[in-house]
Amino acid sequence: MRREGCTLPLADRRVAVEPFSNRLTAGGRRSDDADMALHLIKLCVGADSVEDLQSFVDERLRSAQLAGQVAESGHVTRVSPKRAEEVLAGGSLYWVIRGHVQVRQTILRFDPVEGADGIQRCRIVLDPTLRLTNWLPRRPFQGWRYLKPDDAPADLGASGAEVDEIPVHLRRELVELGLL
Repeated sequence: MRREGCTLPLADRRVAVEPFSNRLTAGGRRSDDADMALHLIKLCVGADSVEDLQSFVDERLRSAQLAGQVAESGHVTRVSPKRAEEVLAGGSLYWVIRGHVQVRQTILRFDPVEGADGIQRCRIVLDPTLRLTNWLPRRPFQGWRYLKPDDAPADLGASGAEVDEIPVHLRRELVELGLL
């Protein structure tokens, strides 16, 4: 079935979301399916840290619950991914914060939405759990881009190193020096 604004069978792609957790998670490797899935990458405008992003997610979930709506994490974008089925095979949205990929959220589905201006858009519905990643420098860009599995940073702690215990400001300096 094709719906306006998105190119996939939305009703068949609904995924049960685990109860929301108010903690950042580190470690744990993605499943084999997720390693082969196509990902998206996007600048996290307005957030200076992963904690800022977490507070945005928390606030939006709370607001939706108070309004009697389904509490889901998501991001609305103008363009629907043409390779949506590849992304839904276990892909994530990788967020670039202050010039580095630092965190990801698993993509659950794409929903068509109509903006106040009457233009069709696509809502990327995300698992609210933030998964910290190894930092990867990224220059500014507009919109979202596809991210190949081979180019996606591993989850923090997946290598067994204790990098996740290094304070953020020191980790940023080490990454900029090319030592991490």
